[in-house]
Amino acid sequence: MCTVSFVRVHDAVIITSNRDEHIQRENAAAPGFHQLQNKKFIFPKDARAGGTWFAAGDNGVIAVLLNGAFKKHTVTPPYRKSRGLILLEIIEADEPLGFFKTISLDNIEPFTIVLHQPGLLHELRWDGNDKHEKALDIANNYIWSSSTLYTDQVIEYRKNLFDHFIHSADGITAATVHDFHASNNGDAENGFVISRQTGMKTFSITQAVVQNNAVNFSHADLLQGKRYSETMLINHAAIKI
Repeated sequence: MCTVSFVRVHDAVIITSNRDEHIQRENAAAPGFHQLQNKKFIFPKDARAGGTWFAAGDNGVIAVLLNGAFKKHTVTPPYRKSRGLILLEIIEADEPLGFFKTISLDNIEPFTIVLHQPGLLHELRWDGNDKHEKALDIANNYIWSSSTLYTDQVIEYRKNLFDHFIHSADGITAATVHDFHASNNGDAENGFVISRQTGMKTFSITQAVVQNNAVNFSHADLLQGKRYSETMLINHAAIKI
């Protein structure tokens, strides 16, 4: 939930997320299928609040959470609800974008959500006071880094690494994107897989690939050295844009 990339390769969409948390936080449950509002979803479940940072639906909707909005904020708990539960409320709605516009986010900690719908891509931010919605060109490639863990300078540095990867890679695939997310460039503080002296560590890498009327979902648990993969067929009757 602290590094997210969106990569478009021919007819495939590749969305990948690194989850960075403090080592004292409980590890999430392995990804599984869940039925929400008559829709089928797959996501790993947070052990603390029951939400998630990465969910994919059989309607082709994928939502990924990052902590923070535009800048590092002061944490002032208790908050009314986990951001991971907010993500589930958004993705299970018939019109996720419209739901985000109307949902009350009072006393919710700031966040960024990357929202993919078939043919559409949006960046949704809540800064603690206001909502911000931005439509993105789905033909382009993007990377986000959490404002709570990385300075503006480091975020720009990571973007430059991503741009170099996109333009210099000899054929981009889901595997090469995953490998990019699994690297740290010898930098345990600000690489894509971190292990900081403060106890912040990259717990997992989660990826969804939308291609050929299916979502291929994979999850690498870096703490336990386990990998999970599932394939979910897209239900075109459930797609509502």
